[in-house]
Amino acid sequence: MISKNTLCLWYDGTALEAAQFYAETFPNSAVGAIHRAPGDYPSGKQDDVLTVEFTVMGIPCLGLNGGPAFKHSEAFSFQVATDDQAETDRLWHAIVDNGGQESACGWCKDKWGLSWQITPRVLIAAIAHPDRAAAKRAFDAMMQMRKIDIATIEAALRG
Repeated sequence: MISKNTLCLWYDGTALEAAQFYAETFPNSAVGAIHRAPGDYPSGKQDDVLTVEFTVMGIPCLGLNGGPAFKHSEAFSFQVATDDQAETDRLWHAIVDNGGQESACGWCKDKWGLSWQITPRVLIAAIAHPDRAAAKRAFDAMMQMRKIDIATIEAALRG
């Protein structure tokens, strides 16, 4: 059953593949119902996978195989708060090494074009630190990174 509020993510025929990757990669994630088209539609044929219900870290999503007309952009991203460097590295590499690409400041993009912010909790706390000079040092360090390095953030915070 679809949740009252569900994120609908548009794919070009790869919604099931993406949902399976997310379910294998992220905790508290799963693939749910797979719905096949009852008839032909502009980007597919009858019985093709039309939608896939899935969750990503507890967030209900619907993958829609809508075709090539619309692409994902950085205007939408999943922000994943990680607890340590091992979790940060694992998630970052799962996305990037599976056909994705690196970006700046902890952002990366999966092979379907969906953006992810792999953000250690240490970084979130550092940027909000009450010592604004320390927060700026941590922020400036982050601005030089692709994948976030927690040790470097902590060193910048200390000065």
